[in-house]
Amino acid sequence: MQFASILNISFNFDYLPLFIVAALAWSIPMLKSLAGLTKIPNPVLELILGYLIARPLINSFSVESIRILEFLALTGFIFLMFLTGLEIDVNKILDSMSLKRMSLSRFRRNPFLVGILLFFITISISLLFTFTIAQLIVIKSIWYFSLIMVTSSVGIILPVLKSREEINTEFGQMIISAAAIADIISIILFTLSAFIIKNGFKAEVLLIIVLFVLFYIFYRIGLRLKDIRFFKKVTYQLAHADLQIRIRGTIFLILIFIISSQFIDKEAILLGAFLAGLLLSVFLYKTRSLLLIKLDGMGYGFFIPIFFIMVGAQFNASDLKDLDTSLIPFLGLLIVALYLVKIIPSFIWYKFGIKKVFAGGILLASRLSLIIAASKIGLDLEIITPGINACFILMAVITCLFSPTLYNLINPRSVFDVGKTVVIGGSSTGVLLLRRLKMHARAAVIIEKKKKRYNEILSKGLDAYHGNGLDPSVYEEVKLSPSNYVVVLTDSDKDNIKISRLLREEFGHEKIISRSGTSKIELELLRLGVDIIDAPRVIATTVENLILRPTTYQALIETFESFSVEEITITNKRIDRLQVKEIPFHTDGFLMLIRRGKEMYVPHGDTNLRLDDTVIIFGTNRAIQDFRERLT
Repeated sequence: MQFASILNISFNFDYLPLFIVAALAWSIPMLKSLAGLTKIPNPVLELILGYLIARPLINSFSVESIRILEFLALTGFIFLMFLTGLEIDVNKILDSMSLKRMSLSRFRRNPFLVGILLFFITISISLLFTFTIAQLIVIKSIWYFSLIMVTSSVGIILPVLKSREEINTEFGQMIISAAAIADIISIILFTLSAFIIKNGFKAEVLLIIVLFVLFYIFYRIGLRLKDIRFFKKVTYQLAHADLQIRIRGTIFLILIFIISSQFIDKEAILLGAFLAGLLLSVFLYKTRSLLLIKLDGMGYGFFIPIFFIMVGAQFNASDLKDLDTSLIPFLGLLIVALYLVKIIPSFIWYKFGIKKVFAGGILLASRLSLIIAASKIGLDLEIITPGINACFILMAVITCLFSPTLYNLINPRSVFDVGKTVVIGGSSTGVLLLRRLKMHARAAVIIEKKKKRYNEILSKGLDAYHGNGLDPSVYEEVKLSPSNYVVVLTDSDKDNIKISRLLREEFGHEKIISRSGTSKIELELLRLGVDIIDAPRVIATTVENLILRPTTYQALIETFESFSVEEITITNKRIDRLQVKEIPFHTDGFLMLIRRGKEMYVPHGDTNLRLDDTVIIFGTNRAIQDFRERLT
């Protein structure tokens, strides 16, 4: 007790309320997994169980305990906005902003510019729907109500596209850009609107610009610091164990923006937290960043679940009675409006086909944290009634539950598309190969004849087809095309040869890869024109690299998930005879070699590229995707 008095610590705080909330946060993912509800977003269940379990208990909590939970919930909300900003790929947006030689066709292919146009179409349609809804109920601010309806949820949309391996496709980039821009512009407009509604249109509204000036200042400082070797060395040395300097620096950065926002207006906290995440996003290699894993752990592991559980606990269903007889018509019209304000503008993507456009609009209609936050701010400003606020929370739950499911139903993903890799045999090598291809957003499917092993592959979240590689009908089922690589990795060398012969002789397939165990098998596979994996040679080369160039080899292995090498054949006529320095390639990749006929060249800025050249690229997955789009 003497120790406590020295530190002036009181042991009288009641931890039971926090225990109840923490127990709910822990049990939700466990129950979800056991019940097979893996496709329902965690926040939705947190809202529901917060209402069903935490709400009945909250009345027994002391005022002090509730205040502590509200503080932790607010911190969770700040973390959520911060991580939302962190999810947005700022570098991709900056790369899209070049207006050189802009034409209609270039405009339509630019996700950033199309996303901005989409937002303004969406807000226009939202205003029309709000005027219609205002005939049913009293809406104090048409503009603010319209803004609430244009929100999206990057946190829901991103995992859906990632799971379908669509994140690097042109269509996937269009959806992500539209959702990100909706978030960015909505947050800016919410902050400005809340300030003006609360304080009137005064010169002080310009203080919000201070946050953007602060963003730019820290951006410039970050650019300088990341190139200073001493700073990089010190941060690396202090990044682990009990020091965690990067986590401390991140919290420091968030608080700088939060405190600056509070000086302007408390509603600006939303924008401040978002800008802090956006700033860090510029300097973070997200595919390999340990810092991002730690921040996700802090946010989604502790603070953010408290926010959603407390939103559920404070949800008052009796508020819906405020709408009286207009409740059902209002809810019906609101859900229709929330979907149509996203679906109608999506027809700007008509080149992808009606089904994709419709599905994309439905996915964009997913709403969660931002709609809840915006509605809560409106409630505090007394321009949103408790009944309307309760309706928006219901809409967040409904859209999160149904939008991803409808997207998958309307736009079913096929693992049998043209650009896939077919792996025959679900051995550990085949499974590892599939996982690595999935990291690079490459479609791949395993053909496995053993039912038990097939089910195990499916349980790991990989794509598989139950069938025998010796059965010709299997290849018709998986829609094998000449562009597909087929990797034959069954447990039997004899079966590998038989399958390779079947593919070569009956289907005339050329892109076949298999492994050789003996010189006899190697000779047979070579006669069939199969590319061979010589396992002993691969092992010997690996050991050689570990002995002769251990640092370089380990660096390449450790960064495999972020960086890779790819061969691309130039088919874009507009690239023909342009110099390398004339093409604005992605900065996270570079040309290593050019193969022209039988000759190999090391490229320089003055090197001319030609049609049918094969270029070897080294870079991040996003950079390689950018190279592919420009060269093919």
